[in-house]
Amino acid sequence: MTVFDELKERGLLAQLTDEEEIKELINNGKATFYIGFDPTADSLHVGHFMALCLMKRMQMAGNKPIALIGGGTAMIGDPSGRSDMRTMMTKEQIQHNCDCFKEQMSKFIDFSDGKAMMVNNADWLLDLNYVELLREVGAHFSVNRMLTAECYKQRMEKGLSFLEFNYMIMQSYDFYELYRKYGCNMQFGGDDQWSNMLGGTELIRRKLGKDAYAMTITLLLNSEGKKMGKTQKGAVWLDPKKTSPFEFFQYWRNVADADVLKCIRMLTFLPLEEIKKMDNWEGSQLNEAKEILAFELTKMVHGEEEAVKAKESARALFSSGNAADMPTAELVEADFMDGAIDILTMLMKSGLVPSKSEARRAVEQGGVSVDGEKVTDIKTVFAKEALTGEGIVLKRGKKNFRKVLVK
Repeated sequence: MTVFDELKERGLLAQLTDEEEIKELINNGKATFYIGFDPTADSLHVGHFMALCLMKRMQMAGNKPIALIGGGTAMIGDPSGRSDMRTMMTKEQIQHNCDCFKEQMSKFIDFSDGKAMMVNNADWLLDLNYVELLREVGAHFSVNRMLTAECYKQRMEKGLSFLEFNYMIMQSYDFYELYRKYGCNMQFGGDDQWSNMLGGTELIRRKLGKDAYAMTITLLLNSEGKKMGKTQKGAVWLDPKKTSPFEFFQYWRNVADADVLKCIRMLTFLPLEEIKKMDNWEGSQLNEAKEILAFELTKMVHGEEEAVKAKESARALFSSGNAADMPTAELVEADFMDGAIDILTMLMKSGLVPSKSEARRAVEQGGVSVDGEKVTDIKTVFAKEALTGEGIVLKRGKKNFRKVLVK
């Protein structure tokens, strides 16, 4: 099976241009390709996971990845998938986030000996002359055509700022610069980026002629991949300080039955022959598949030792209601009143619920337990002494746990 065929069979490719040329480049290790990452936080999250895995697959086949950090475009903010304008960040915040990204990406991509590159579009975007940009680049973009792009159409009702309207031009210019400077002949991106990517391809061909290689491919489920990074609490991060290896493992262990084999196919490096044998799995076998998925991805991000610990802790949690490595919530003296804390406050302080009203509903609906015992009275209180030492295991629903301790 060729590299291209495997990418398609794993469900990674959707729209693309010049398929035969793309096959030639990918299958023969001739692709120098880029994927962009806007540094809007100080950690990558699982929404970036598909892109990182794809870069690793492509590099293993002899192709050269360019990880483009959007230090310049982050000054504007991508309107794709947004119903409001992004919060503006300072240059210092952006640089800090870029530095964090570099460290995390190195776990997936080999940057040694020129096998891959990491560049920051701030290096060229921040020094652009506005009038020169209008003359050299703006003339190649049709406003009418830009307004038909999905990323802009969904913002028109609430108002699209001119600042954000420039994002497509900036992203297109990135591909142009990467092609000129580094011979980048291919770009990957999410299906919500298709219009911006086509803009880059068109700019290269208009500026450099029809013979210029400029291919575009989108990832089939990158928009769904972004959803993967969201839970009730927020994003699932790759930084262990923000999401522990145990929490990361549990996130993947708890994916929906309908998604587990799709995730194994797209995100793990298990052979397709092995994955195909799982296609008819059902019932308890799907739980086994979820554990395989969680272990493989935790190993990739946090290393095999942490993956083994997380798996053992998860099994201990389900078998005995306790685990040494589960996420911990620490209470302080101010959390107690007269030496005790009520169940609703403890649910909030542990981070298992965002509000007391939701805590009340969880208790009244029978979804809360402490050390394996269901709590149904919202007036239940726990003495501070009961939370000292090893603390207690607080559970909400079937999937959310915290070990609650006194700091």
